[in-house]
Amino acid sequence: MPRLAAVTLLCAGALASPAIAQDAKAGGAKASAQCAVCHGKDGLSQLPVAPNLAGQVEFYLVKALEDFRAGRRENEMMTVVSKDLTDADIANLAAWYASIRISVQPPP
Repeated sequence: MPRLAAVTLLCAGALASPAIAQDAKAGGAKASAQCAVCHGKDGLSQLPVAPNLAGQVEFYLVKALEDFRAGRRENEMMTVVSKDLTDADIANLAAWYASIRISVQPPP
């Protein structure tokens, strides 16, 4: 039984939302102004060097942006862009991109 409790707590912690309340609408406004040039206005990039962000897992986006900002993850453009992002900006951007619904169709 203790093992089940530990697994339950671990899963609950992984699914918990970030400490900062997210505002997807504010994230969308920030993305339109700052991120759309490379990642596309709808989170679907037209540039081979910029990944699609639409529908990405929110926690992953938060972690990636925090790592770029802290210098733990390297990319010249993202390091410059992320250095001025606040924790709220990061939470909002992650909420925005995670909220974009995408449909995937298998290739013909």
